[in-house]
Amino acid sequence: MTAAWLALAGAIGVEVCATLSLRMAALGRRAFYAIVVAGYATAFVLLSVALAGGLPLGVAYGVWSAVGVALTALASRALFGEPLTPLMGVGILLIIGGVLLVEVGGVH
Repeated sequence: MTAAWLALAGAIGVEVCATLSLRMAALGRRAFYAIVVAGYATAFVLLSVALAGGLPLGVAYGVWSAVGVALTALASRALFGEPLTPLMGVGILLIIGGVLLVEVGGVH
C-alpha cells in the first residue's frame, strides 16, 4: 500500500471518529466538540496528503466518503443503537459499488 493510500485510510479513520464524537457532543457531552474540530481538521490534512501523493480527487473523495458512510453507520449501530435496516445496507453497498466503478473507470 502506498503512502497516499495510507494517508487516505488515516483520513477515513479520523473522520469517522470525529463524526462519532459529534454524536456524543450532540448528546450533551460538549467536551467532545474539541475532538470533532481536531478530527475533521486532521482528516482534511490527511486527505490533502493523499491527493499530493498522486491519488485522483474523484477516487480519493469517493473512497473517503463511501467507506466513511459505511463505517459510521456500522459504528453508530454498535455504539448508539441506531437503526441499520436491510434497506440501509443495500444503500451502503450501492455507494461502495459506485465508488468502485469510478475507481475502475479511472484506470487507463
